Amino acid sequence: MKAYDMKKGTVVEHNNTAYQIREIERSSPQGRGGNVTYRFTMYSVPGGNKADISLKAEEELREVELQRRQATFSYEDGDDLVFLDDNDYSPYNIPKAVLGEDVAYVLPDLEGYYVQIIDDMPVGVQFPQNITVEVVETPPELKGGTATKRPKPAKLSNGMEIMVPEYIANGERIILNTTTGEFAGRAD
Repeated sequence: MKAYDMKKGTVVEHNNTAYQIREIERSSPQGRGGNVTYRFTMYSVPGGNKADISLKAEEELREVELQRRQATFSYEDGDDLVFLDDNDYSPYNIPKAVLGEDVAYVLPDLEGYYVQIIDDMPVGVQFPQNITVEVVETPPELKGGTATKRPKPAKLSNGMEIMVPEYIANGERIILNTTTGEFAGRAD
């Protein structure tokens, strides 16, 4: 799989070890003829050992074959999150540390999670592309300030803080992109 095709949550092989990609930074060259590079922060699965690598856009890592089982978040058990398989209700315990900051995307009654399994062991969670959350605290819109819409900070019901357009108010439900962690629109 080429570097430019990799996404957060992808499991790849590096130095004969399986790693799950947690963060991706893209850097574009300033001069002509430069190559776009990608910096990946990855954690070994299982194990959780951190690795940082940089690749040019065309360089490749082999994607690790894994099973994806559709599951629903059920409950917290200490430092673990328990997901139940949507088909046979098998429980999958995923340590919160495996998800890192993405644990904020785990919401009750939300469908579309996939537990990633390697050698019959759950190693991670693939999130739905978008989730709906409520804005719990954001400053009011400034009337007549400017014709352009400026972003402002907002605290969300899942504990995250992001930038939202100025017209978003407290109590509104918004769509949050789980890949970028950014505002993606108003929810119905």
